[in-house]
Amino acid sequence: MTKPTFKKDHIVTSVVAVILTSDDEVLLTQRKVPPFQGEWVMPGGKIDLGEPIVAALRREVREEVGLDVEVEDLIDVFEHVTPGDDNYHFIILYYLCRPLSCDISHNRHEVEEARWVRHEELAGYQMPDGTRFILGKVFPERRRREDR
Repeated sequence: MTKPTFKKDHIVTSVVAVILTSDDEVLLTQRKVPPFQGEWVMPGGKIDLGEPIVAALRREVREEVGLDVEVEDLIDVFEHVTPGDDNYHFIILYYLCRPLSCDISHNRHEVEEARWVRHEELAGYQMPDGTRFILGKVFPERRRREDR
């Protein structure tokens, strides 16, 4: 059995902000660049060496959607190994966040579109398994309906 090769010689550790409004709308962004190009995800990215986790999370949210957030709790950790030519091994830390304002100004180089989405509408969005898994934890009533 051949051992898979990877683009990096180390695991990539990333942070993702699950940003919820007081009306329980979640901020989704449609990726313009790989990985997950064309799919809907939450804002986030790689933690730089020496950068505190929460600082990385706030930086990535500002860079991608122009928002400042209050970071609340760690929701979960998700491992993702990308198959195919773009092999990456990601460890993704998902944090619950609240926006200090809801005026999105997305980075047009990385994000095709950004929008607030009600949890009842999430099934209509193409998203990676990790994103769907985490949103199922945030909105457990939605996951129970899908399991039926």
